[in-house]
This record gives sequence, structure tokens and C-alpha cells, in this order.
Amino acid sequence: MNDFEVRVAASDAEITAAGALTAEAYHADRLIDDADEYRDELLDSRRRAREATLLVAMLHPDNARDPVVVGAVTLAPQSSSYAEVAEAGEFEIRMLAVAPEARRRGVAEALVRACLRESVASGARTVVLSTLDAMAVAHRLYERLGFRRAPERDWHHEGVSLRVLTWEAPEAPGVEVEAATWQPMEVHDIEGWRAGISGGFTRRANSVITAGAPVDVDGAIAWAERVYADAGRAPVFRVGRESWPPDLASRLEARGYLRGAQTLVMVHEDLAGLARSGAATLSRSAATPSIETADAPDDAWLAGWLGVKSSSAPVDRELAHGILTGSTAAYLAAFNGSEPRDPGWPGAAGADRAPHDRAAVGVIRAAFANDWVALACLAVPAEARRRGLASMLTAAAAREADQRGARRAFLQVEHANSVAITVYERLGFLPADSYHYMEAAG
Repeated sequence: MNDFEVRVAASDAEITAAGALTAEAYHADRLIDDADEYRDELLDSRRRAREATLLVAMLHPDNARDPVVVGAVTLAPQSSSYAEVAEAGEFEIRMLAVAPEARRRGVAEALVRACLRESVASGARTVVLSTLDAMAVAHRLYERLGFRRAPERDWHHEGVSLRVLTWEAPEAPGVEVEAATWQPMEVHDIEGWRAGISGGFTRRANSVITAGAPVDVDGAIAWAERVYADAGRAPVFRVGRESWPPDLASRLEARGYLRGAQTLVMVHEDLAGLARSGAATLSRSAATPSIETADAPDDAWLAGWLGVKSSSAPVDRELAHGILTGSTAAYLAAFNGSEPRDPGWPGAAGADRAPHDRAAVGVIRAAFANDWVALACLAVPAEARRRGLASMLTAAAAREADQRGARRAFLQVEHANSVAITVYERLGFLPADSYHYMEAAG
């Protein structure tokens, strides 16, 4: 993993350091000199932090008490004074800078990827930037991340020619496909909204999908509240790009609802390529695990998932099993060693015998809807991590999905889960959509 993290600049010290670093990096690259008026704008990171989003890369040196700012970038919406070429609905990357001594460590790539995630989380589908023709190294990075030339948008400033590159978020599966791969035990229709109730197990199965268009929105909210009250649960609403009406979050806030964690929907459009990445990981592994697939989760699979997911509270396994099997899916489990499992293990066709008493060292679920596969429930216990098992299982699930006719994969991950996001990005997943939950206070 990287020895640095990327986050929104928060403290005065981080913001000030970002400005100084940006000016230093531009000077080191001979883009400005000491007399250049642009230097003052580069140093003015406080204004960038107020008017746009200022992201910083924080390095954690060995034996150092405080992290050090080694990179910075500004992400500006079209309405910001920092947007030079962004059009309506677009975000623009400005002033990407990495300290000379911290280069060749992936800092620039991490900063740009963070910009893509932040843009999608804010509802944008397009990200733009301007670059000089001579910046060949940067061009290779942008091309690798999916940016493409937009020569019709190239521009000039004070005798300098700038080329414009654009990045488009991949097509997202949409809430209908996502819901089809994780179905609640009960569903109540509320004028086009759908309220799921599943004993409180997972927000996805216990929340209101708000993609419909009720005539009386406030009445629909009240109706949903009664449905959950009757079930002894607090109401939870999923709010995203497809929610109706557009001001739903504000309406819920006015009723005392609080915003929960942001979730990213990440997409991979090349299942065969994703499967091949797993073969490369396996070839580097000192001890290759066996990965087995079935059409239903057995006790070993459930233990492998719930042991990681719900370590602090007991879970009704029958309830979990019911939610899992509500959609067509494949269940993959990794085991140490190469001994095959008894062919009669639960989940295999015609099975009526118990499986070998082995503990899974990783599990994943691949659920199918239309031409999509939803990859979920990826779990690797702490003692089995740092072996590439997460990548192996993801790639194996992609291979299974490819064989079953799926074309594209998606997964859902909390925006704050940087460790998991890094793994998925290395496998080729890109941010495509975003949503969050609104929960009643108290």
C-alpha cells in the first residue's frame, strides 16, 4: 500500500503547506520564476480551499510525529473562479503539484484519482484539465487514467498553447440493477418508491429506494416512516442521482434526518481483462489457494463473510442467507491448500452431505442482473491479508461472470474506505456513480 494518503486539506498548516509546495513544484519544473505574478496565485491556497476543493497528499515518514504534505491539487466546479475551461456540470483539475523529492511514488496518480472520485461524488460526469504540449510524462498518466484529447476545446493564454483533456465517468448500472442484486426480504411500494425491510440487516436491504416520482413527496415520506415504525425500525432513505425530487435531501434534513456515509459505485467494463489480472496475482503468490464456486452460500462461506463483516454483533444467519439467495448469484470461497472440497457440499447440485470442516480464507459474491455482475461481500480475515487474496477472489468472480455471459462489473464501497478503493483501482475499476443514506436522527 502507499505510505501516503490523499484527503481534503483541513488544517491551516495543511492548506498553507499546499500553497508553498505548489509554488515550489512549479518553480522546480521551470513553469514560473521568482518574478512571475502567477506565483502569488499558486501560494494563495487559502482562497482555493474556500472556493474549490483543495486535496493534499500526506506522507507519513518513519519516526515522524506529523505527516508531511508532498502533493496538492485543486478541483474546481464550473461555477468556481478557478474553472478555466469547465462547462456546466463539469469539474476541472487545476494546479497539480508534487514535491520534487516525492516523485515516482504514485503521488500524482493518487491525487488525480481522488479528483475523479470527488467529482463523481459531487454528481459530475465529466472532468477536464488543461496541459502543456511539453508535459509528456503527465500526458501518459492522464491517458492511462482514461483522459482523452478534446482538440476543439484547446486554448491559448499569453502566448502559451494549452491542450484540453476530458474524462468521462463510465456508465453506471443504475439503482434498478443494483437493487435487483440485493433484494430485501419485504418490499413495500410507496407511490413508486420502494421500502425494503429485512430485520435491520444491511442498509441496502432496509432502506427506501427513491427513484420513483410520488405526487405527494411529503406524504410519501410520512408513509415510509409509518411502514418502518410498524416494523420497529428507523426509516432510512437512499439518496442519489436518480432520486426524486432533486431536493429530497433538503426535505429530509428539514424533518431532522442526518446524512450518512457516501457510497461510490465503481465499474469495470472489461471482465476478461479483470480475470487475467487475477492470474498474474496468483503467479506471484507463494502459496496458491484453491478457489471454489457454488450457487448458494454454505456454512463455511457464511462464516467467512460474517466473521469479518459482523465481528462486533451476532447476526441471524437464516436472515443473512435469505437476503443473499434472493438474487441469482455465485459464491466463491478461497481455502488454503489444494485439497478439493467434498463434491457434495451444500450449494453443489444434488448435494446432501456436509462439507469438509475447513475455514475459508476469503469469500466473495457475484450476483447477476441484465448484463451486469455485482461483486459484493468480499471478505478476507485479518490473518490472511497482504497475500493478494482480495484481488484473486475479485478476478475469479469476474472470470465466473464472464463465463455466465455478463459484460460489465460493478461494486459498491464507502467513499472513506481508501484501502479497498486502492485495491479496486489497481484492478481497473473506475468511479461511476455515488449515493448516500439519510437516517432519522436519534
